[in-house]
Amino acid sequence: MRMRPTLSWTPVEDLPPGTTDLAPVADALSTGGVLVLSGAGISTESGIPDYRGEGGSLSRHTPMTYQDFTGGAQARRRYWARSHLGWRTFGRARPNAGHRAVATFARHGLLSGVITQNVDGLHQSAGSEGVVELHGSLDRVVCLGCGAVSPRRELARRLEEANVGFAPVAAGINPDGDADLTDEQVGDFRVVPCTVCGGILKPDVVFFGEAVPPRRVVHCRELVREATSLLVLGSSLTVMSGLRFVRQAAKAGKPVLIVNLAPTRGDQHAVTRVALPLGTALTAVAGRLGIPEPAQT
Repeated sequence: MRMRPTLSWTPVEDLPPGTTDLAPVADALSTGGVLVLSGAGISTESGIPDYRGEGGSLSRHTPMTYQDFTGGAQARRRYWARSHLGWRTFGRARPNAGHRAVATFARHGLLSGVITQNVDGLHQSAGSEGVVELHGSLDRVVCLGCGAVSPRRELARRLEEANVGFAPVAAGINPDGDADLTDEQVGDFRVVPCTVCGGILKPDVVFFGEAVPPRRVVHCRELVREATSLLVLGSSLTVMSGLRFVRQAAKAGKPVLIVNLAPTRGDQHAVTRVALPLGTALTAVAGRLGIPEPAQT
């Protein structure tokens, strides 16, 4: 029997309550060397819902797992139909004040790096450089047969040609770019193969139930070791892919600061959790540090 990945988390102990005091975050940034770890919550103000917040997509949607995707053609047809439609909306999302603030902090030399669990590319669109995409990016497609990597826009064009007139109305869009469609709306959507070997194409993202590439994990651990503190932005830290870096930082005696409206699985390791919307919080922190509000991109 297949084990389902961890999609939710229930506190087993009392966690410290959230605060609205931004002083610890501003103080950490003022000393520099801060490593940012961002999650889906930083992109909600760009119109991309998160997984577990109020109204999060997990309340109505079970993400595709790697095991389901590789296990059958029908699952892949359903995924690509929904992802193809979602990509049209996903690609129109623009960075918000939170993304812009992170890029501004980096330009002022306050950050040692940025790791994101998101696959939307919005940190880069806001001007952040050297972002480590822990879970990959929807901008790329990889062949499971030969390993060839190609641009998502190229696949989008091929899928458009193979499915002329495909334009159902989705019930919603999810953090992984997957649109909510019924089986009837998916219909007989045609999936296209790799142009190199004819193999199965997959977005270059880490699905639920799939491991983050080991070299990427090693790189992130090095970033944690080099940082003076870890600032978590908009992540519930439910899955181990991000939580392990919080645990590493805390074990090494590095301050962990979290900005997230709801409690997180890492709160017990944090010196503070600020319960404010990210755009508001990070813009206020920039003001405290005397950094001009970044221009919209």
